[in-house]
Amino acid sequence: MVEGNPGHSAWYIERFRAMAAAGNDLDGEARMVDAMVPRHARILDAGCGPGRVGGRLAELGHTVVGVDIDPALIAAAEHDHPGPTWLVGDLAEFDLVEHGITQPFDVIVSAGNVMTFLDPATNALVLQRLAAHLADDGRLVVGFGAGRGYAFDDFFADAASAGLIAHVRLSTWDLRPFTEQSDFLVAVLGPASTEATP
Repeated sequence: MVEGNPGHSAWYIERFRAMAAAGNDLDGEARMVDAMVPRHARILDAGCGPGRVGGRLAELGHTVVGVDIDPALIAAAEHDHPGPTWLVGDLAEFDLVEHGITQPFDVIVSAGNVMTFLDPATNALVLQRLAAHLADDGRLVVGFGAGRGYAFDDFFADAASAGLIAHVRLSTWDLRPFTEQSDFLVAVLGPASTEATP
């Protein structure tokens, strides 16, 4: 995306800074994730962008690591949301042990349509890498829209191949149920060794 539009990162950063300055509510994803864990949980913000979700979760008392492939977005996260560990990395091949981060995560969150910005050939691999960083009873929370090149059924198939099962399917970050007509998915997944609920 940046190759095709070199100004995209700067536009994206300023867009969210302007929304925050205008008082817009940008914390819906963080509220949901915060409700899932006790204080001081270990949370990975996968595809963190300029740190909006992970920054808020850190303010709420969690230990946050954010990973994004775009150095400009990581620089903005470091500037706007000091505190978390922000790292430049490709979700298809990252290994946080290389950065001295050896403990698994209670929750991994991937908001902002991150899954639809990936190289489609790496979708299953990214889910495998995320699953590898989850605690045994950890949960992966992913949100993305329909019509963006990654069918929901394909996502769940890739998740299954990564050893993940869906615990909850929602259509919004404010917990509205998922239906066949939903044009957005928020999925809460866990390792296949944990019990799923319909």
